[in-house]
Amino acid sequence: MSVEIATSAIRTENFRKTLGRLDIIFLSIAAIISIDTVAQIAAGGGAQAFTWTLVIGVTFLLPYAFVVSELGSAFHEEGGPFVWVRLAFGKLAASIATMFYWITNPLWMGGSLVFISAATWDAYISPLPSGSIGDYVFKIGFIWLAILVAIIGLRYGKIIVAVGGIAKVALLAIFVVTVVIYALQNGVHGYAAGEFSPTLGGFLAVTPVILFAVVGFEAPNGAAEEMRDPQKDVPKAVASSGLISILCYLVPIFAILAVLPADKVQGATGLLDAFKEVFRVYGPAAGPLMWLAAIVFVFVVLTQASAWMIASDRVQAAAGADGAFFRYFGRFSPRLGTPVRMNMLSGIVATVFCIAATVLLSGSAAAAFTVVLTVAISTLLLSYLVIFPTVIALRRKHPDVPRPFRVPGGTAGLWICTVVIYAWVVLGSWVAVFPGTLEALFGVDYDFHDVWGVDRLTFEGFTISTLVVIALLALVGYLYERRRPGYSPEDPAAESAAEVDALAAHENRPATRIP
Repeated sequence: MSVEIATSAIRTENFRKTLGRLDIIFLSIAAIISIDTVAQIAAGGGAQAFTWTLVIGVTFLLPYAFVVSELGSAFHEEGGPFVWVRLAFGKLAASIATMFYWITNPLWMGGSLVFISAATWDAYISPLPSGSIGDYVFKIGFIWLAILVAIIGLRYGKIIVAVGGIAKVALLAIFVVTVVIYALQNGVHGYAAGEFSPTLGGFLAVTPVILFAVVGFEAPNGAAEEMRDPQKDVPKAVASSGLISILCYLVPIFAILAVLPADKVQGATGLLDAFKEVFRVYGPAAGPLMWLAAIVFVFVVLTQASAWMIASDRVQAAAGADGAFFRYFGRFSPRLGTPVRMNMLSGIVATVFCIAATVLLSGSAAAAFTVVLTVAISTLLLSYLVIFPTVIALRRKHPDVPRPFRVPGGTAGLWICTVVIYAWVVLGSWVAVFPGTLEALFGVDYDFHDVWGVDRLTFEGFTISTLVVIALLALVGYLYERRRPGYSPEDPAAESAAEVDALAAHENRPATRIP
């Protein structure tokens, strides 16, 4: 049997079944492995970063994979997380959760990924002074190339993303092998074994970054109706991509921490600085190899951005089609099969944010803007506060829907997994939005101004304002579309039928409903 999804226009689309199991695995790897955060995690937590990454891999990533495997294989409609929240908690909750889920990605691309790529290009490929015309051309070109990959359709876009995923794993593998050669030639100069012991301070320092780095299992379900066999492929793809992803964090992080001198572990300058250090083992070939590694790194970051645009834009387009956001953005191109309007909106948001960041980060407003950027990309964790509980709610509301994969352990296993991953996300969200509070509670030293460049009052002012603006944007779209004919909060099923009929009449085409 299937569930009648209380959505409208998106159910009339003819989606092309282009994603097989390998495609889903590559899309997951491209989304989950944030290559730009590997060195950041290592630098932020010191030797403990490896320990806490391992702990989070076991206690968060595993139950998280179980939960998404059940949701993704049972409720496999286009829009994934939006549909899960819509069915579980209603349109308003889905509107806000989806907005927090989507907004992270254009801001992350325009505020972080382009800067990492531009800095890499400047340092290792060709001079690119910050704020120059070339800098703006590079950054804006990067954004729109990533958007173009999302626009051209999964038939072609999935190939580019797959190549990026393979290149990402290969680049990390080459790094690890080179670190071993470096250790054989120069000895082990990294952290001592005892420094890998976990502490509360290290835990609080790296938890939000690690959580942000490892999430993304649900991303391919944004294109669920473009999968050939989601019931079988989603659980197996989650298992495969999860194992590859955790290894791609643990092994390079351990290599960095155990082998490189402690003063060489610099998160601010990224993974490429670690490459530069270990590539010295190749002698005269080190320069050309670094140039090639930098090119691959920029390409990998580009496809990483594209993977999230492919996924999150479809999730937000589903909200638009349902009237939980502006319907204008809920249409898919008949020719390309992609939500082009939503893709364009992401590109515009990322471009505006990128230009603002380039101007503000070099001026007196740099610290304040950094706070806004940090909070904005933390919204992904906040969205999971609504998404994760849907697995319990849907078990209760739709118990008869076939579940090819169920969270192991019956009802008790379901609750344990959900509560555990929810606790992790609550912790990560709290530390991201209210940093320093838990440190003060447990007596851990934390110099707020030294870390953020602003005082706590200023930080929280920007934090709360940013989150309120994002929530209001979702609410405005929801309330605007609520005025359409046929809205009936007391009867979602009637609302859904009326929405389809009203939209069909508006567009002068027959209504089609998928039961």
